[in-house]
Formats: sequence, C-alpha cells, structure tokens
Amino acid sequence: MALDARPISDAGVTDEALLVLFANGDREAARLLTIRLAPIVLSHAARVLGDQAEAEDVTQEALMRLWKIAPDWRQGEAKVTTWLYRVTANLCTDRLRKRRPSGLDDVPEPDDGRPSVAQSMQDAARAEALQQALMTLPERQRQAVVLRHIEGRANPEIGEILGISTEAVESLTARGKRALAAALANRKDELGFTDD
Repeated sequence: MALDARPISDAGVTDEALLVLFANGDREAARLLTIRLAPIVLSHAARVLGDQAEAEDVTQEALMRLWKIAPDWRQGEAKVTTWLYRVTANLCTDRLRKRRPSGLDDVPEPDDGRPSVAQSMQDAARAEALQQALMTLPERQRQAVVLRHIEGRANPEIGEILGISTEAVESLTARGKRALAAALANRKDELGFTDD
C-alpha cells in the first residue's frame, strides 16, 4: 500500500507529525498542513507588507521552504509554526528592503465582512487607519505588534520568530503600541471612537 493512499484524520495530529508524514511521502499530510498553515502565513504577511499580492507570494515561498526542509526536520527543536513565522518574517523583511518608499495612499484597503453598509464602511475605515498607522512603524516594531496584538502570539514565541529576547519583544511592542496610539489619537471622532 502506498503512503498516499492512507487518509489522515486532521483531528489531534500535530503540525510536526504532519510534516514528518509528508517527508515520508504522504501527500495528504501536505494538503492538511497547507490548509492549516497557509491562512496564518498569508494573514501575517498581508499585515506586515500591506499588499495582498505580495503576501500571497510570500506565503507560497514560505510553504515551499517548509516542504524543502521537511526531510531534515528535527522534531522537538522548534514548533513548525514558529519556524514558519520566522521564515515569513524574513521574507517580508527582504521584500520591504527592496521596496522604494511609498506614500500611505498606496496602502490598499483590507477586505471587510459586510454586516451592514454603514458598519462595513466604519470597519473598513478603522482597518485602513490601523494599517496606515502600522506601516509608519519601524519594521521590527510592526512585526512584533502584528504578532502580539493582532495574531495573539506569546512574547517568547515572538522572540524566537524574530531572533530576539523576550525583553526586546516587550520593548518593541510597547513602543509600537505607543506610536500607534499617537498616530491614531487625532482620528478618534472620524473613526467613531468615543471616550465613555
């Protein structure tokens, strides 16, 4: 029986186990791992880069790198998601360094969920304001803030992803939050935020 013929249940199977199965020739494991990890990578890259097309390219490249290292994966050294975030962060850094400085008007509006026209417009304005403010942060602050406050990652994991200490992560996120608050402070009324 070929390895690819055996179906895998996604429930309870770790990312590391799926990667090892893929390294041993199991295509179903690769499919499940892609379904699980691609949205995470795409979301992070889109937030850091501010460009959906570039984020899709980064996602594809990050997953290709994961497939290439699969045969050499050493279980227990790092989580697959931590490794993948680090690769994604590095790919985003490379792309940002190659860019010419662009104005805030070049930042595309993020997609919205369309609960109502008014709410959709409000949500879109808030998301755009946040994205514009994020793009004003220095790259490392932006990555730390996105990982911590948008994607909900813990400081030790962010430190592993960015290759810095937990204290440095705390400093980056604190400075980033202050800078975002300052950048958005004069837009409270416009964005529908009130001090209650």
